[in-house]
Parts: sequence; structure tokens; C-alpha cells
Amino acid sequence: MQPDQLAALAAIVEHGTFEAAARSLHVTTSAVSQRIRALETSTGQVLVRRTTPCAATPAGEVLVRLARQWALLLDEARAAPDAPVVVDLPVAVNADSLATWFRGVVGEVAGWSGVRLRLHVEDQGWSSDLLRRGDVLAAVTSDPVAVQGCTVDPLGSMRYRPAATPAFADRWRAGRGYDWAVMPVVVFNDKDALQHDLLVARGLGPPPVVHRVPTSADFHEAVRLGLGWGLLPSPQLDPDLVSGALVTLSARDHVDVPLFWQRWRLESPTLARLTAAVAAEADRTLTRRTSTTGHREHGRK
Repeated sequence: MQPDQLAALAAIVEHGTFEAAARSLHVTTSAVSQRIRALETSTGQVLVRRTTPCAATPAGEVLVRLARQWALLLDEARAAPDAPVVVDLPVAVNADSLATWFRGVVGEVAGWSGVRLRLHVEDQGWSSDLLRRGDVLAAVTSDPVAVQGCTVDPLGSMRYRPAATPAFADRWRAGRGYDWAVMPVVVFNDKDALQHDLLVARGLGPPPVVHRVPTSADFHEAVRLGLGWGLLPSPQLDPDLVSGALVTLSARDHVDVPLFWQRWRLESPTLARLTAAVAAEADRTLTRRTSTTGHREHGRK
């Protein structure tokens, strides 16, 4: 396997076509095709599905991961004060983390020179797949089992609590509580089961009206506007509780989503520096105990 062949494979998967890969590598499309044919011949396997867009086969995914690991180490080896090389840091992070505690990590990376942060926003229960495919070097995930070739470290838990506007809460009040069976709820997307699981724990199914708002900031704003109730992470919710914009609907119900940091097992100074920044921010902001409600092990966004 030659480095230029691995680079061609990674470029095809990233850009979707042989032509776009050739442009990114500043070579001809014929050269890219020749490199892929040579790589497939040497491995004895088809590595690229010639679809639109192109995609790696399972055998190709292993080599894509190798290609990106090689590129990271090569960039770091080439870096020098008089000729800086930009090092790519592709990282998967869930939307709620990116909207809250992970912003501190972004602020830290902002002060680094020669580093290009490329964030992939994915549900923390699904981000392990990006690691397996080699799409990212590291990920915030809810999976405590390390992906092959990766290390895993616990970060803490993101605490979610059910909240709504005071007017919404008054409208749906029933005795000393609320009419959970019928009051409208806001969910993030089809992968978001947090609200559903809380209702199941109360012996209820979904209410008649379920709103869908698929971004973290807009989900928060939809609850603030009274569209429905929703489970909000503490970093978003706490300021609204202080201001009175929102109230919690239950003093006992909460969901703690455990988060983990998985990264490739590479001797990379840049990746080690990022890992330290993530750990420091997690220590500062995340909850350090697990949920006792037992609603759900995995998170939503």
C-alpha cells in the first residue's frame, strides 16, 4: 500500500467522486483511478462502490481509517516553525454538547495555530460508527465500549430535566401535577427517545401532539416559546430557571446521559492536546454522577 493510493481512497470517500477527489489532490482523474486499481489489486478486494456518491466497501472502510491516521501523523511530522502544515482534526460531537459545554473546547482550539477543526454533528449514540469508518479521529459518544483501535475515557453526564414555560405549565396543570398524557411535547428528531422514555416510565405513550424541532438551539427556543414541553440539558435550562422564562415540570424526574471520549490510539501530539482540552472542559461542566431514574442509557442529540 502506497501513501498516495491511500490518500486517493480517502479523497474519493470524502468528496464523493473520482473527479472531485482528483481536484482535491491536484492530480488527474486518470491518476486517481490508477491508484485505486493498484490498491484494489494489491489487497485483492473491491474497496470503492462506484455509486453516486462513491462509498467505501467494508474492506475499504478499514483502509480509509488507515489513510486518515497516516495523514494526521504525516502532517505532524512535516510541521515546522518556518513551514507550518495545517493538521486536520475531524471530531464527532452531539448537538447538545456543541451548543453547551463543548463550546469551551472550541474556544481553546481557537488559540491553536496550524490546526483545522472539522466537526461532525451526530447523535452521541451513533457517533461510534464515524470512528469505525475512519470519518473522525475522536468522538463524544454514549458508548462505553471502545471501538477497535480506540481508547475510551468517561467524561461525565449531561443532565436533562423536563421544562416548559410558566404559561404552558399552568395550562396543562392537573391537580398537584400535569396532564402528561395529553400535553404537547417537543422532540429533536427520530432518534430522540428521551421524552418518550420519560413518558413510558410514567406508564404513558406519546401524547396526541408531538412537535419536531431538529436543532439544539431551536429546540430550546421552541420550548421557550411554549410550543410544548421538552427535556433540556442543564447548561441551557439553568439560566432560564433563574430568569423565570422556564419552569421544571417535575422535581424528581431527570435523565443523566453518560458521555465518553473515544479517540484513535495514535501517538499524536495534536490529538493528545485536544483530548486534554476536552477532559478539562468536561470536568468543569458535566455532572459526575449517573442517573438513578433509569429512564435511558443513551441520549438524544
